[in-house]
Amino acid sequence: MGKVMRAIGLMSGTSLDGIDVAYLETDGETIVKRGPARTFPYDDRMRDLLAKAIAAAANLSTRDERPAALTEAEQALTTRHADAVAEFFNAVGIEPASIDLIGFHGQTVLHRPENGLTVQLGLGELLANATRCPVIYDLRAADVAAGGQGAPLVPAYHRALTAKLPQRPLAIVNIGGVANVTWIGRDGALIAFDTGPGNALLDDWMMRRAKLPRDEDGAAAARGHADEDIVRDLLGHAYFAKPPPKSLDRNSFAAHAIENLSTDCGAATLAVFTAQSIARSREHMPEEPELWIVAGGGRRNRTIMRLLAERVEHAVVPAEAVGIDGDSLEAEAWAYLAVRSVKGLPITFPGTTGAPAPMTGGLRADPSPARKLI
Repeated sequence: MGKVMRAIGLMSGTSLDGIDVAYLETDGETIVKRGPARTFPYDDRMRDLLAKAIAAAANLSTRDERPAALTEAEQALTTRHADAVAEFFNAVGIEPASIDLIGFHGQTVLHRPENGLTVQLGLGELLANATRCPVIYDLRAADVAAGGQGAPLVPAYHRALTAKLPQRPLAIVNIGGVANVTWIGRDGALIAFDTGPGNALLDDWMMRRAKLPRDEDGAAAARGHADEDIVRDLLGHAYFAKPPPKSLDRNSFAAHAIENLSTDCGAATLAVFTAQSIARSREHMPEEPELWIVAGGGRRNRTIMRLLAERVEHAVVPAEAVGIDGDSLEAEAWAYLAVRSVKGLPITFPGTTGAPAPMTGGLRADPSPARKLI
């Protein structure tokens, strides 16, 4: 076992709901100790800033462009992350000086790997100075620059996290704004890719129609009736037949086809679309998973969970059923990846992102020396 480091992971997902913060002690290979975790929701102003930034990012041609909407959002986003770290340290009794690294995901506002372009907002130096901790950030860029998809990045952590589970092969599904799957073979082989929509379409639909941030517990979808013709048309998108590695932008799919449906029937249609696209991921797996573990906010949507269970052969369980925290998993993963980054260990692989070889990645920002008071 190599040197164990104490790391904090920060994850801000495509659902625009808030920041997950998690503590992890790890050598970057095995998990030594999983610690406390907290979620810090965004307020309406922050969500609005990020929504405007995502809209503005659609016109970017290079990853370092920062039109006004992105500049404002990046500053506010980084400040909110610094506040979340301070609140987390205070809540769980951690001294900043005891932390070796912070793994900072930032906010993805554009992901077009086919054009060699992925953009995550987040000012590493600002966060390092605000928290007084070294920060590892921009973990996707090197992979995309080398021709990879830059996503998903979490599979290495999935494999370490489930090393003691007897089921093989198994699948870990994260249903965030976009859904992705990691297939882990009997010999530890990894295949990973984005399966299709997660919560983003459904969350956006509920906000437009009902001024609600999500379909709580899948209740609206449970009341509605899915339009199977619309689902079939949506699943006709070329992405689903494309072999992995492959990844998606939050806005890769549009929900125009459901605009004439009721709120409940639109929710039901989108829930079926998400579940069916996850189930179709089996077409790209060498063997049927013996267990499906679901993490991310989507595991709380009972309708999506039921629909997925109806469409695959083996058990579908929330992450907690196997001792995994389904809320903090991705934040933990960013702490794990940060440690791997500083040790020069690979964070992306040919079977997960299409990278030409196992690759490390990420940038490091250290806090500036404290100014002396006169």
